Amino acid sequence: MTSEEATPRTVEAAQWLADQKEPPAMAVPTIRERFSLSSKEACDACALAQKYRTARRAFG
Repeated sequence: MTSEEATPRTVEAAQWLADQKEPPAMAVPTIRERFSLSSKEACDACALAQKYRTARRAFG
């Protein structure tokens, strides 16, 4: 999944998750509730957040 394929809500959730110093222990349920996402969208947001974190470490 890339941010071009993701819905705006999924991208927003991914950005929020990537910004968390300590991500929630139960990320998918937390994201689903906070951003009104489906299970798949929440999982996609988790994957996208990981890509954001990796890019931040690599490129500052």
